Amino acid sequence: MGAIEIVIILAIYCMVGIVALLGSVFWIWMIIDCLKFERPNSNDKIIWILVILFTHAVGAIIYFFMRRQPRVRQSQPYNLP
Repeated sequence: MGAIEIVIILAIYCMVGIVALLGSVFWIWMIIDCLKFERPNSNDKIIWILVILFTHAVGAIIYFFMRRQPRVRQSQPYNLP
C-alpha cells in the first residue's frame, strides 16, 4: 500500500469522524431544545424525547423540521404564556 492510499484512507476516516461528531452535537442540541421548549404538561415532550433518543440523528432531523422550524418561524417558544 502506497503513501497516497494511506493518506486517502486517513482523510476518509477523518471525514467520517467529523460527520459523526457534528451529528452527535446536533442530536444533543435537539434534545435540549425539546426539553426547554415543548409544553411541560403534555405527552408531546415525552414522545419527542423518546423519538430523538431511540432514533438518534434521524429523530433529531425529524424533530428539527416538524417542531423546531415552525416554532422558530413564529418566533415564539411553545411554553410561553
